[in-house]
Amino acid sequence: MGELVSKGKSSEIQIPIDSIILEGNLTIPEGTKGIVVFAHGSGSSRFSPRNRYVAQELQKEGLGTLLFDLLTAEEERIDMITAHLRFDIDMLANRLVNVTNWLLSNPDTKNLNIGYFGASTGAAAALIAAKEHANIIKAVVSRGGRPDLAEKALPDVKAPTLLIVGGEDYQVIEMNQWALDRLKAEQKELKIVPGATHLFEEPGTLEQVANLSGEWFKRHLREEK
Repeated sequence: MGELVSKGKSSEIQIPIDSIILEGNLTIPEGTKGIVVFAHGSGSSRFSPRNRYVAQELQKEGLGTLLFDLLTAEEERIDMITAHLRFDIDMLANRLVNVTNWLLSNPDTKNLNIGYFGASTGAAAALIAAKEHANIIKAVVSRGGRPDLAEKALPDVKAPTLLIVGGEDYQVIEMNQWALDRLKAEQKELKIVPGATHLFEEPGTLEQVANLSGEWFKRHLREEK
């Protein structure tokens, strides 16, 4: 499983983790030095239109992307009813750690600098995984995230971390400011996108997310490994 990917192309991949298989979409632009792994939010998947848009913008900047499902199809069906798996942050973080291990063992991706883009609860999973892979992960971006759910990991995250929140998403702004104060990373920022609500559905707001993310990842993922 986890077949090789030809450079400069997008491929559907299967990532084996223990007894399950996670589905993903991997894109590696020619000559890239970095790849961004997307951790989607609660009730979402690798087909999230917002994450796919940001991924496409990052690809235009020459960055690789991996969009993958944190849950299997069967788990998704169960979670649609119970909604308990989407908030099992430790399990989601463990999946992300294992997907990162897969990237590190895949011949086409093992030499790339790795960053995480987390949305909603996926941001908490990304921060916990960044703590676990402290010497591997070079950058983290959170969009409308819940970094407060990664409370115990925050002081140990080394990766430069950018928290992006909508200006109208008042409760989440407070959660992100609280988390920012607890992050010990040398480089950390909180960016507010004016006029945006939680899902950045207002015209032009998601473009700002993509621009901020692109600049952050280009800065931190283009260094020689």
